[in-house]
Amino acid sequence: MSQPSPAGTLPAPFDDAFFTDPYPVYAQLRQAGPVHHAATPDGSPVWLVTREEDVRTWLTDPRLSVNKAHARRGYQGFSLPPALDANLLNIDPADHLRLRRLVSQAFTPRRVEDLRERVQAAADRLADGLAAQRTADLVEHYANPLPLIVIGELIGVPEHSRRAFSAWVGSMFDPECPGQVAESVDRIHRFLLELIATRRGAPCDDLLSAMIAARDEGDRLSEDELVSLAFLILLAGTENTQHVISNGLLTLLRHPRQLAALRGDPGLLATAVEEMLRCTHPNQWAIRRFPTEDIAIGGVRIPAGDTVMLGIASANRDPDRYPDPDSFDIHREDKQHLTLGHGLHYCLGAPLARLEIQIALGTLLRRFPRIDLALPAGSLRWRASFRSHALKELPITVGPPTA
Repeated sequence: MSQPSPAGTLPAPFDDAFFTDPYPVYAQLRQAGPVHHAATPDGSPVWLVTREEDVRTWLTDPRLSVNKAHARRGYQGFSLPPALDANLLNIDPADHLRLRRLVSQAFTPRRVEDLRERVQAAADRLADGLAAQRTADLVEHYANPLPLIVIGELIGVPEHSRRAFSAWVGSMFDPECPGQVAESVDRIHRFLLELIATRRGAPCDDLLSAMIAARDEGDRLSEDELVSLAFLILLAGTENTQHVISNGLLTLLRHPRQLAALRGDPGLLATAVEEMLRCTHPNQWAIRRFPTEDIAIGGVRIPAGDTVMLGIASANRDPDRYPDPDSFDIHREDKQHLTLGHGLHYCLGAPLARLEIQIALGTLLRRFPRIDLALPAGSLRWRASFRSHALKELPITVGPPTA
């Protein structure tokens, strides 16, 4: 078996070129070997698992724990207070299932389908705004606010607070100055505490009020679990969906034949969204994991307590799984990508995310017979994040809208 790399000699594959286009790096890593001991931009030592078969297998192996209590040897990450850290992403099976059951009914396919008219109405209002401007940043004026409206109404976040929450989350992933991550986390924490206190005093017909009742009346979760669950639902319900909308539209604009095929047959939209999830989703890695015992992946020994990163984006571009994996093909038949997870941690909000993305992109294509980039594609700016491949903005010009 391969041995761990000596301290101080870890490669650092995450640079400016990676932030703009990470996929050539993944191709190099997959070809060089199944697992790599590397350093993240903050210097943390991690094991990168990049091949689809390994990623799929280890997403469900109980020897890889998401609980940071099993972490050793230099793990770093977002420094979250306990009231934000006790969420589903950091909890192993027993408690994970208990918390998941508390909110799962809000995200069943049937409940999500009941939201269709509300999502469509929000998309239409935002598209009206694009039509009025003709040239606008799709991220700011369409892709970001749509999921915020939907999840904000579902969980009970006042409209005037939604954009601030989104900005704080953006600063967590792509800080502009030292200390901004900690400041954003603190603001999110205080915001949630105030929101929960408000809902305790005046319950409404929303998911947060139901969660508070489960805490106060049923004692089915702790106070930290309540705050953490609210944080995760807001984060997961907005962050990735926002960027699939913008990344997805950019991908269509870069593939005019695929765009024309989709315009010609809107029935292909669901399949097109699955292809976008496979090859344009912002989330690059599954939540970090820690071996509870020494393990071997692809013949590489990984000591207990080390940090393991399972490469979702790399797995989704693995040529051993997908023919011509770097090609965007809305007719692709293999839809078993790993973007939304696999096993216990499969995305709870997957039905809602799919609905929002389909409606968001379908509305744009239906309302605007012409959509163009408002600047050269090479001038687009991307987050400086190894975790999230997301556009900072997407300036577009839309043609005269249809009714």
